[in-house]
Amino acid sequence: MDAKYRELEVENERLRARIAKLEATVEKLSAALEEAQRSGKRQAAPFRKGEGPQPQPKKPGRKTGKRHGMHRHRDKPPRIDEHYDVPLPEVCPHCGGRHVGETGVHTQYQTEIPRRPISRQFDIHVGCCHDCGGRVQGRHELQTSDAVGAAASQLGPDAHAAFVLLNKEAGLSHGKCARLFEALFGIPVARATSARSLLRSAKLAEPAYAQLRRDVRGSPWVGPDETGWRVGGNPAWLHAFVSPTETCYEIGDRSGQIAQNLLGLDWSGTLIHDGWSVYDQFQQAFHQQCLAHLKRRCARLLESAVGAAVRLPRAVLELVDQAFALRRAWGATG
Repeated sequence: MDAKYRELEVENERLRARIAKLEATVEKLSAALEEAQRSGKRQAAPFRKGEGPQPQPKKPGRKTGKRHGMHRHRDKPPRIDEHYDVPLPEVCPHCGGRHVGETGVHTQYQTEIPRRPISRQFDIHVGCCHDCGGRVQGRHELQTSDAVGAAASQLGPDAHAAFVLLNKEAGLSHGKCARLFEALFGIPVARATSARSLLRSAKLAEPAYAQLRRDVRGSPWVGPDETGWRVGGNPAWLHAFVSPTETCYEIGDRSGQIAQNLLGLDWSGTLIHDGWSVYDQFQQAFHQQCLAHLKRRCARLLESAVGAAVRLPRAVLELVDQAFALRRAWGATG
């Protein structure tokens, strides 16, 4: 009896060890599967591409057939600044004959970019206030600074706006902005000039940005979202808040503090989001989850669900489809 008990005890320990090993393997494989599924559906952080070229890339350009669409043609310029008359050549370019007769006149339009910079000189009148003794000088609306002396040579407002557009919209570095200014317009500038221009423009835009934040806070609904970003090569997050009339951006960490600072935890409008848990802190708001995210989550559940576990995601997808059908029907009656 003791030998049999000992044999069963050893077998039990062996099975326990095997079960523990299998559970560890299952946990490891489940984590690897979840990471693979997330990497396949993860948003770019930012602009992330797959490893290597595509094995069968799509042919570039527009496709032929019924879905080709109409070609875009450049419209006639709204204003004509220069007019040139183009006469016939004296000699035929085909045979060299000199008997060339005119049969008509065609019109062609050309839009060119101005490459010659405009250099302005401001003769600033300086005076003194007889009441307080303070120094007074004039200011023209085209001036971007009151500096004189060693810092009297300035860039115009359009140039400062171009730096913002090139760096923030087109994503050019300060060095590339400087090279573009010299190559395209013949204006030599340093990298630091581009950086200081953006800092100055940002400071001037602070009141408008503050007003924009107040407008978003007072909106009846806000759609927040976030995506990966880089600041000086370090990982960060770009947060976007969309309202009916404004869009507010803020760069920071991956936390809900940015949304709290903008809206306030007592904000009571409609919050349209992807289900990120930090938005649950807005308990006074009405929450509308993004249906696209909801459908994707249900689809992921159905990929691994078995048995009765498929009922809930299927029911949710059916409910979403019914909601879209109802919206289409309502739109058709309107």
